[in-house]
Amino acid sequence: MKILIVDDEPAIADTLSYALRAEGFTVDCCTLGSEALNRLATDTIDFVVLDVGLPDMTGFDVCRALRRHSDVPVLFLTARADEVDRIVGLELGGDDYVTKPFSPREVASRIRAISRRLHPENRSATGEQTHSCGQPEKTAKFEIDPDGLRIAYHGQWLALTRYEYLLLALLLQKPGRILNRAQIMDSVWQDGGDSLERTVDTHIKTLRGKLRSIRDEEIIVTHRGLGYSLIV
Repeated sequence: MKILIVDDEPAIADTLSYALRAEGFTVDCCTLGSEALNRLATDTIDFVVLDVGLPDMTGFDVCRALRRHSDVPVLFLTARADEVDRIVGLELGGDDYVTKPFSPREVASRIRAISRRLHPENRSATGEQTHSCGQPEKTAKFEIDPDGLRIAYHGQWLALTRYEYLLLALLLQKPGRILNRAQIMDSVWQDGGDSLERTVDTHIKTLRGKLRSIRDEEIIVTHRGLGYSLIV
């Protein structure tokens, strides 16, 4: 796995780079958001460790621009731990958030955890073993293609973001089962924390809209005070 570290503090970048190489990763570094976007447009990068406070643009701006054409995983680094910043980072498409000072081993562990979550053909978002043959799994209304990280609804492939895919795949694991927001956060946004539960509601809303655009029926049910379930 090739990781790009985007941080303008040499002490942090060098320490993290050394630790990640010791873990077996290939690592490259840059200090500017614009340079990072150029690298990502011309090079094959598997993971981005992105500082929020960069000299030329914020890490949030970098992520926003990146998400227009790429789903490469992003782990934010920041000196701030404000809830609003964490919510913004995740809703822009970031995969996790680490506050400085941090342990390089913790960053490596989170990178591996995110990579496992983004390949549910081998292991589901909850850690349960799933089919690994790569063949689409079908239900009456849905078809799941784990290799392509996509889901079809009534024969039409949904245009899902990474989190929408993981959320819908989680609900499809056990139709009818009620999952509360904390359970969904733990499974889809690992280490997100209870304070970020509103991002679950946001993704449920967008997911419902995409499902309704294909068939005008309500299959994601809200159970007040309990959580959400899927009817298939």
